[in-house]
Amino acid sequence: MILQARSDGTIDLGDGRTVRCALGKAGVVAAADKREGDNRSPLGTWAIRQVLYRPDVYPDGPRTALPTAPIAPDDGWCDAPGDPSYNRPVKLPYPASAERMWRDDAVYDLVGILAHNDDPPVPGMGSAIFLHLARDGYPGTEGCVALARDDIEALLAKAAPGDAIGISEV
Repeated sequence: MILQARSDGTIDLGDGRTVRCALGKAGVVAAADKREGDNRSPLGTWAIRQVLYRPDVYPDGPRTALPTAPIAPDDGWCDAPGDPSYNRPVKLPYPASAERMWRDDAVYDLVGILAHNDDPPVPGMGSAIFLHLARDGYPGTEGCVALARDDIEALLAKAAPGDAIGISEV
């Protein structure tokens, strides 16, 4: 199953429903032109590799057939292009720049790791392209795909290994 997120701010959930989503603050860009920190979502189809979740919010884990792992307060994701752990999970504190995964704003309570620039990561081509929870009002992301909690939970409940999120222009 490939669920298509479109630059008009909608995504088809594969069950006949089209719901709102947020993409990059600066829009979308061809994957080859994606750069670290450009606030653009990369066009293409990205497998959902794994689902990370906060165990205090989802004590039994999320409902999904995808591989899952709980996050801890010291989990981070390296976004420093010159670091050997670029676009990989790390433990905080980390000597290079890394995004905190355990957040107070609930955005990363449930995170699908998308297969953008990860096999192997190319420095500077974009890191931490996730499927995550949307903020109120669906403001743009730093390059991720964001959905309402109910919608991401419904998507993950139907998802299976090999399923993907497509990011496309309208």
